[in-house]
Amino acid sequence: MEVQDVMTKNPVFVHDSDFMTHVRQVMRDRHYRTLPVVDSRNRVIGILNEKEILNIYSTKSNVTVEGFASEFPFVYPDTEMMQAARSMIEAGLGRVPVVKSGQERTLIGILSIVDIFRNLNLDKIPPKKISEIMTTDVKTCSPKDSIAKVWLNMKETGFSGFPVVKNGELIGMVTRRNIIKAGYARIEREDEHGTKSTMSPPVEKIMSTPAYFLSPETGLREAIQAFMKLDVGRLSVVLSGKLVGIVDRSDIIKTFI
Repeated sequence: MEVQDVMTKNPVFVHDSDFMTHVRQVMRDRHYRTLPVVDSRNRVIGILNEKEILNIYSTKSNVTVEGFASEFPFVYPDTEMMQAARSMIEAGLGRVPVVKSGQERTLIGILSIVDIFRNLNLDKIPPKKISEIMTTDVKTCSPKDSIAKVWLNMKETGFSGFPVVKNGELIGMVTRRNIIKAGYARIEREDEHGTKSTMSPPVEKIMSTPAYFLSPETGLREAIQAFMKLDVGRLSVVLSGKLVGIVDRSDIIKTFI
């Protein structure tokens, strides 16, 4: 299966001259995690993702996209889907632009981890359990933690979501998407260092509930079905009421690669 068979055509994009405030609004309204950035000739020059949005401290509205766009792995319409998946996972990206060719970098589509996940060959599911592929060193947060603190932890760890734990019990999940959607993406430097922590609302204000989870004994087929049904990017893994791991779509795709 090739990229052109599963990609999204006519994707939403932003120009390098657009204001970052506009990008934030587009991400909130469209629920996108990544946006291609094009120049005046509609050639893709980079991508913007939630991490770049969270890195904007300034409350000024005249900060433009130019200078914030990140590099991305080149993906073309005839690239084999799982080859593209490997490139995306190695780059740590959930969505990448699909360009016409290396010479003509015209934007023709977007390929996402979700697109790949939905088109996995279920006849080739490896005979593994979630316990074999999950991450066991799980970074968590408290419902009372400030959004500023969680945001800083996301920056430092590179994780885009944390399970929320209260008194040892899993109660929800907080993600970069929660922060952006709630309008808290633009956080002052003072909040980052905690000197004005009272200005930053607690995680419980924006976290996703209920707390969906899997058992370590869950097989990959059942796990894939759960991801599809719940339409989530990651699921906690719980054993005897205790959080023991976390698994995301990329973990599952890796087993196919």
